[in-house]
Amino acid sequence: MLERLQKLIAQAGIASRRGAEELIKDGEVSVNGEIITEPGTKANPETDHIKVRGKLINTKIERREKVYILLNKPKGYLSSAADPEGRNLVTDLVKGYGKLHPVGRLDFNTEGLIILTNDGEFTNLVSSSKTVPKVYEVKVKGIPNENAVNKLRRGIRLEDGFKTAPAQIKVLKSTDKNGWFEITLYEGHNQQIRKMFDVIGNSVVKLRRIAIGNLNDKNLASGAHRLLNKEEVKEIGKPVKQKPKVEAKDKIAKPKLPTHSRTLKPKRTFKKTSSKTNKTVR
Repeated sequence: MLERLQKLIAQAGIASRRGAEELIKDGEVSVNGEIITEPGTKANPETDHIKVRGKLINTKIERREKVYILLNKPKGYLSSAADPEGRNLVTDLVKGYGKLHPVGRLDFNTEGLIILTNDGEFTNLVSSSKTVPKVYEVKVKGIPNENAVNKLRRGIRLEDGFKTAPAQIKVLKSTDKNGWFEITLYEGHNQQIRKMFDVIGNSVVKLRRIAIGNLNDKNLASGAHRLLNKEEVKEIGKPVKQKPKVEAKDKIAKPKLPTHSRTLKPKRTFKKTSSKTNKTVR
C-alpha cells in the first residue's frame, strides 16, 4: 500500500514525521535508487526499496515494535535525540529500547514529565493537538498582583510577537518572596511560560511539568522512567476528566407556578358613594 515517505520513516523509528520531512528536503531519502526531495511523495514498503542516508529501512518498518516511555526529566537535559553541541540528551537516560525521540519539548532547565517513543504517528498526534492539556507547576520571582495574573489567563502578547491562548491558572500557596502557580496550557510555544511571566515582570525561578493529558506520576523520581501500558497510551488523547459541574437541579431555584395558573393580584378596595347620603361606603 502506498504511504507518505515521512510516515514510513517515522514508523521505522528513524525520526518524527517533522524530522522525516527535513531528511527528505535535505536529499537524505531515496526510493528505488532515486533521491526524493519532495515531501508528500508516496512509496510502498512491500515493493519499493526505501533508503535513508544510504541504509535500507524496509525491515525496520516491518519488524519495529512500538515503545512508549514516560520520563521524569531533570534539569540540564535537552529534549532531543541529537545535539551538535554535545549536551546531555533525554534519550541518554533511557537505554535498551532502540532509537527513541521525545514527544514535544521541555526547556533545557525545565523539569518534569516527557514521553519518549519510536511511534511517529503518536508523536504527531500529541504534539500538534490542541486538546491535550499540559499542566505545570511554576515558581516565580516576587508575587504577581491579581490584575497581572488575569492578563495571563486571558492571553497575552509576548515580546516575540506571539499571542498566547487563554490559560487556566490556579494560585498555589506562595512564600513572602515567591509566587507559586499551577498552569494548564493547550499549546506549546517555545519557552512560553517563561516568556509569559517575563511580560508581567516576574521571572520564572522553577518550572516543572506534572501532567500530560490524563497522564501523571507523582512517584516517578527525577531521572527515572517507566513504560506506558496500552490503556495509558490510548487515554492520552482523550479529554481530561474535570470536576462535575453543579446541575440545575442541585441549585436553589425559585418556586414556579403551574403553567395553567396565573399570579393573583391583591384585591383593590373601591370607594362607593351613596346617592342618598353622599357618604362614602367602604
